Amino acid sequence: MKIVDHRLYHDNGEPYPYQETPNKRGVIKPRYLVMHYTAGSSAASAIRTLTSSRARASAHIVIGRDGKITQLAPFNIKTWHAGKSRWKELKSLNSHSIGIEIDNAGPLTKVADGWKTWFNKTLDSSEGIEAIHKLQKRSKGWQIYPEQQLDALMELSELLVTEYQLEDILGHEDIAPKRKQDPGPAFPMEEIKARVFGRGDEDEQEITYEVVPEDGLNLRSGPGTRYDKLEGSPLPKGTRLEVVGVYERWCEVEVLDVVNGEMDLEGWVGSRHIKRV
Repeated sequence: MKIVDHRLYHDNGEPYPYQETPNKRGVIKPRYLVMHYTAGSSAASAIRTLTSSRARASAHIVIGRDGKITQLAPFNIKTWHAGKSRWKELKSLNSHSIGIEIDNAGPLTKVADGWKTWFNKTLDSSEGIEAIHKLQKRSKGWQIYPEQQLDALMELSELLVTEYQLEDILGHEDIAPKRKQDPGPAFPMEEIKARVFGRGDEDEQEITYEVVPEDGLNLRSGPGTRYDKLEGSPLPKGTRLEVVGVYERWCEVEVLDVVNGEMDLEGWVGSRHIKRV
């Protein structure tokens, strides 16, 4: 994956799929990468919407659940993905950021046989998690982001941050907290930042996380379900953790609480099942 004249190409020189959006204006020098979920039924439907002049919305990239990437505008052109927004001293993040739309239904409703989207599609129970959004007080369902989608996003994010010397990766919820809740608590933002920017200074290592699932979370000897469950499993919901390492979809953690009479527990947990406190 590489960028040539602000367009995305495979390493063999073949361009990624490109569908030009009319909803763009002017040249920008991006400083941030902003993540969104589409809240729609498919990547194709999101692309149709974002390339329609009637929508008056757009982004630079759409990533499907299968990891397929479609570019809608050059990375140095202003697209309309952020709306009314603010981050630090900046207003209107459209003028200062690259926007990525990730195919994801967003909030889900729990039903007997799994989950239901707002557009009445039923999903298997494994396709969602229950979590409390950092801007809200009550838990609800959220569609997870599949590995192939996150793998593509990781690679693209690393490339964009390097190519444009971006300062940070943000969620739409960060820059428009009164209006937006995407990409939501199922999105592994901290894992992505750790992969893209590295661990950083010691202050970053002191950030605390907690277990999200109601029925607890298994602590494993390595980064994957093939590894043994460790003593203390499952860690109860709300157990406080410190992340000390990241590998793909897994975080190496130190357990900060006493669990079932045990202390100083260490192991690996799935990153999508913990949240920053």
